[in-house]
Amino acid sequence: MLIDICTLFPGMFPGVFGESILRIAQEKRLIDIVLHDMRDYTLNKHGKVDDKPYGGGPGMVLAAEPVFRAVEALRTLPKRGASELVLLTPQGERLSQTLARDLSKRPGLILVCGHYEGFDERIRTGLRPREISIGDYVLTGGEFAAMVVVDAVARLVPGVLGAEESTRDESFSGGLLEYPHYTRPAEFRGMRVPEVLLSGHHAEIAKWRSEQSRARTAIRRPDLLKPEAPEPEPKRPAPGRRPSGRTRKSDRHPRSPS
Repeated sequence: MLIDICTLFPGMFPGVFGESILRIAQEKRLIDIVLHDMRDYTLNKHGKVDDKPYGGGPGMVLAAEPVFRAVEALRTLPKRGASELVLLTPQGERLSQTLARDLSKRPGLILVCGHYEGFDERIRTGLRPREISIGDYVLTGGEFAAMVVVDAVARLVPGVLGAEESTRDESFSGGLLEYPHYTRPAEFRGMRVPEVLLSGHHAEIAKWRSEQSRARTAIRRPDLLKPEAPEPEPKRPAPGRRPSGRTRKSDRHPRSPS
């Protein structure tokens, strides 16, 4: 997977991308991360990429020109034609595990990091990017959000984590928080590992994990639990009419509540 990052501060990324899983994934060529300095795409001789907002107000606004030129230049390079353009902004759709999995299936991503007071609105209307936020708070720049998106997406690329189970059972993958984990020793300072995990009974372990996952979600993130649909009330015959005695197919095979 090819990930291009358009930023004003490319020096912020090597430390994060040069360690752990992301470093190994790049060495194996499972993902390829390329940084692009948006100052290289401005026509201003001083490398200026921002300006004062029309109508007044605090701060500076990231100009449309360097962003347009950067994205348009990338589109002419090999393997970028089908890359999804993403604008990192607190006004975007909330990043979730489902969204990260969707992005991981794309052939490539072009991430544009905002800075200063915000983007010139013509970046949105002219380039029509997908806008993504990592939460309801404001950062000093989109570079931090880009790091989060890259990590969340890259670990879902096949082969990056090695085992499919690593991402299948973790929090949010099934709509619930993950179950508790334990490792050796079996007892630590009076706290014991649940006996079921030591039993070797895989069916019981799976049942315990499922129950723990749902219980933990109900306590910590009840918003993730989908309410069960109520049982439909049986239809009553109209006054003065006798029931026909015939049963509809849907009545013979009622759907279980979701």
